[in-house]
Amino acid sequence: MLTDFSTGRPGTPVRPSADPSPSAGPAPTAPSRRPHDDAPDTAALFVRLAELDEGPERDALRDELVTAWLPMAHRIAGRFRDRGESVEDLRQVAALGLVKAIDRFDPERGAFESYAVPTITGEVKRHFRDRMWALRVPRRVQELRNRVRVARRELTQNPGSPEPSVADIAAHTGLSEDEVGAGLEALESFSTLSLDAELSAGDDGYSLADTLGATDASFDTVVDRESAKEGLRRLPERERAILYMRFFEDMTQSRIADKLGISQMHVSRLISRSCARVRDEALGRRPGGRDSGTPAA
Repeated sequence: MLTDFSTGRPGTPVRPSADPSPSAGPAPTAPSRRPHDDAPDTAALFVRLAELDEGPERDALRDELVTAWLPMAHRIAGRFRDRGESVEDLRQVAALGLVKAIDRFDPERGAFESYAVPTITGEVKRHFRDRMWALRVPRRVQELRNRVRVARRELTQNPGSPEPSVADIAAHTGLSEDEVGAGLEALESFSTLSLDAELSAGDDGYSLADTLGATDASFDTVVDRESAKEGLRRLPERERAILYMRFFEDMTQSRIADKLGISQMHVSRLISRSCARVRDEALGRRPGGRDSGTPAA
């Protein structure tokens, strides 16, 4: 029994060259596209499936087709391994795409493989687009991300090529610089980092949350205002009016003096005395600087 080494299948006779002379050399062979091993011949089954009405017989035939083509779906899913999703989940998504392809396929329009491959591939890509983003972004921004990612790869494919700028990517893709910027931001949105993730490997390791935010200076202002409220209430009405005009209406001492009919020097003394009184009461002291717990002489 002879073996064809191009296919590894036994029983195929090896035909001699048309010119057996040694000087002629081997006869050239035209390249041929061999179908995948996971592409079974199910054309007759699809024709029969299209003729059947809904029912147990059609369901059984549909399951048979799914089983026959499932290895091809798994092969397509394998193309997307190592992209942050488990192979088992990718195979399930590909199997779903296979079922959709079988349900929608019209046997009169060509070979099933030509229809199924893009259908299954599209289902897997849709899974990545809709389910795998840690931060949800609009589809248009996702498409910008893909175009920017491809452009960066093409611009840096030659050894020694510098990192392309936003302007370089915009010129290469025909996008505006704002669109390129949105695509670059989306490149960082596919995965997220936990706030508890440690950013330092040393003994003084700190998390991402430790680097975010800062003490709000307004907290001290709130405390000061609350502490001064009671002292302001105890001031005479004229002193309260002077403080309001000076610190809330931003009036000068001269304007306040003209409005009240007193001298600017007197306004200055009233402001200083009122502020000192409010400050002392806010610090828990009586006017004159004595602590509230110390009896007056």
